[in-house]
Amino acid sequence: MKSADVNHIYFDGRHYDSQHKRYIPDIPFWIRQARKYGEPILELACGTGRIAITLAEKGFQVTGIDISESMLSKAIKKSSLKKINVEWVKADMRDFSLRKKFSLIILPFNSVCHLLSLEDIEGCFSSARKHLKTGGRFIIDVFNPHLNTLLREPTKRYPHTTYVNPDGKEIVKVTQTNIYDDAAQINRIKLYYRIGHQKEKIEELNMRIFYPQEIDALVKYNGFIIERKIGNYDETIFKSGSPKQIIVCHR
Repeated sequence: MKSADVNHIYFDGRHYDSQHKRYIPDIPFWIRQARKYGEPILELACGTGRIAITLAEKGFQVTGIDISESMLSKAIKKSSLKKINVEWVKADMRDFSLRKKFSLIILPFNSVCHLLSLEDIEGCFSSARKHLKTGGRFIIDVFNPHLNTLLREPTKRYPHTTYVNPDGKEIVKVTQTNIYDDAAQINRIKLYYRIGHQKEKIEELNMRIFYPQEIDALVKYNGFIIERKIGNYDETIFKSGSPKQIIVCHR
């Protein structure tokens, strides 16, 4: 198993938070699932704790694992400031052992796309299965691929986002390019960060693309039964044109 391809993902925890602090459409969905399936809850690739901290604020017992020290450091600071109790663990979602089992395990916000190889996928799903209580649920949230995005002109930069620099007041402008490797099903993205007059910073982000029938098969052949597949956070059924693939499964 190769080293995880996330050492510098999204710049660092502070910049990641600044980029995504306005992203909240999935929060009500995860709260509903927590209330439905119960605790304890495990979030894989928890990042800076955007979801884990929110669930803990609602009174749920939550554990979050992530491989990035920068992300976890930010998560710990945020939960400490709010005096929220979350168990943070530095661990690789492809192979982890927590010596406890969970009623709900979640893999949200396209984080499954960091599993680039079949070995990575099998490792993650096997670890999740071992940590799931009898009757528990494993929920995967990933986008439904759009070829018009994957097959964009590779030399052209496209707007990605803007946000306020956490180290100052200037606006950070982020553009991106992408080259889609259709043999490996990996979208090779470059993010270009322009911060004031500083030298432009470039981050590379490789994301595995999962097509609908493929991810269903991967879930099934890694020991899970799909209970339902949702097309968006409003829990409408998955269909052609759905923006999301949200898979609710059990052992």
